[in-house]
Parts: sequence; structure tokens; C-alpha cells
Amino acid sequence: MNKTMKHQTTLILLLLTTNIIFGQAFVSITIDDVPNTAKYQMDNFESKLMNKLDSLKIPVTVFVNEELLNKGASFDKNYELLEKWAKRDYVTIGNHTFGHSRYSDVGFDMFVSDIEKGEMLSKVLVDKYSKKLEYFRFPYNDLGKDSLEHSRIEQYLASKGYISTPFTIESSDWMYNAVYENYRANKEFDKAVEIGRNYIDKTIEYFEFYDSISTQIYNRKIKHIYLCHDNSINADYLPILVDYLTKRNYSFISLQDALTDSVYHQNDRYYKKWGISWLYRWMNSQKEISSSMKNEPNMDILESQFKSIQENSNEKAGY
Repeated sequence: MNKTMKHQTTLILLLLTTNIIFGQAFVSITIDDVPNTAKYQMDNFESKLMNKLDSLKIPVTVFVNEELLNKGASFDKNYELLEKWAKRDYVTIGNHTFGHSRYSDVGFDMFVSDIEKGEMLSKVLVDKYSKKLEYFRFPYNDLGKDSLEHSRIEQYLASKGYISTPFTIESSDWMYNAVYENYRANKEFDKAVEIGRNYIDKTIEYFEFYDSISTQIYNRKIKHIYLCHDNSINADYLPILVDYLTKRNYSFISLQDALTDSVYHQNDRYYKKWGISWLYRWMNSQKEISSSMKNEPNMDILESQFKSIQENSNEKAGY
């Protein structure tokens, strides 16, 4: 065998090995608590996350809390921000309630009111840009405290033409963000960078973990739905995460495409209020869920950092 043939054989083996390790994978990026009007004002009425997404050219679905438009100095500027999200071709708009209420706390009637109040401006904008408002995500992914609450709200959403939006992967980006913003506020920039890197590393761990569950149960990688938030750490690090996932053979797809995966046609068997992954919700028993959760990536360090920030904040506030 000559050198050229050996080189070609090596390349083929390398490609095959890479495909075996990573395989083709798909994920839809979904972003909750949009628009982050507080950060928008702090950044001189510029959305850094949106700017990054403009350059990434991947489809995203954003879930809107319209109450956020009332935060800060200017409702008009906040409305302009929401319209900027709505007009972008790569963005799908979803309803996340008006005030981010928790269903199991407020009950059916107040929650329905919050859903309907939370669609008023979004409907105007999706109509303006020839889109649809068809996706809904529960704040805290709290679908109710029991099967009756679950069933009642799902029937309501179906009657309104809403698709209740699941997720399969999240990595506590909201907690990372709290620690990240705290370090930046205290000008501890090296620590902030370390937290940003940890966020990326841990999120990749979560992708690997949930891929292992889907492969074990379904003998394949499913089309994942990743949940994150409109916040500082994603404005700075989401492009890095996208790059890491791309190198692992992930393609970025729309929420509509992700939901064509047959796994999402299964019944949700979890009738508690906690916002766990749908990969758990589809399991047959609490024992199976608990057994799988024990193998999740360890978050002890982050949780300790987050707790410390909360305690310091309470001390400054005099609690």
C-alpha cells in the first residue's frame, strides 16, 4: 500500500471513529424570559444576545413574558426590543405567560388569565410579521401539582391551539448566570470567566448524559430541545456552546422540526409540579426517574456558590 492510500485509509477510519463517538445529532435552542429589558437598558438599549444570534444564523424559539416590557425606564423602547425579536426570520415567538406565574401556586383561573394577558402584544407582532403564536411553555415547567391540574390545563391549551413545549436538556444556566453576574458586578472578572467556562463544560456534560439516556431507552439520539434564558451568561457564552456542539456533530433545528421526533408523541407520566426533563417524564416509574437522576452531572460547587451569593444578599438587605 502506497503512502497516499495509507493516508486516505487513515482519514476514512478517523471519520468513521468520529461518527461512532458523536454521530449525527439535532437540537433546538429555546430561550425563556424574553425580553430581558433590565439588561437591555443596562447595555444602552442593545441586546447583546440578539446580536450574537444574528451572527450564528440558527433557528431559536423565544418564550415571552410581556410583563417585562413594564420594567425599566421606557415601555416604548422595550416594545421595540420585543418587535426586534419578532421580526427576525430565525426567531419563533412563544407565550411564557404575562407575569411568569407558577401554575401549582396560583391555580387554574389565575393561570389562564396570565396566559391570555401574556399573548396580547405578541399576537399583534406575530400577525405583523406573518408568523404564528402557537407554542406555550410553563414557567418553572410546573404543569400542576397532580394529574387533575395537568389534565385541565392541557385541555385548555389544546382548545386555544397552543402546543405545550417540552425540553429535554437544561443545565441550570439561570444559576450560573447569578454567580456570573455577581462576579462581574464585584469586578472579579477572572472568576466570571471561570464560571463561563464551567457553564460550557457542564452543559456539554448534560448533553452527553441525556444522549446516553436516550440511547439506552430508544437506541438512538433523539432530537433534543435545550432550555436556556435571556441573560448575561448566554449573551457571552451561547456562541461558544454552539461552536462546541457543532464540533460534536450537532445540527441546530427549529422547534417545529424537533417536535416531529416520535418521542414527543408519548404521554407525560409525571404528575408533580417540579420542572424535570421530559426524558424523565416519559419514564414508567418514580424509581426509574430517581435511579437515572443519581447519575446526573454533579452541581455541588455551583449550588454552593449560588447559596453563598443568596446569603450575602440577604445579609446586605438586613434579612
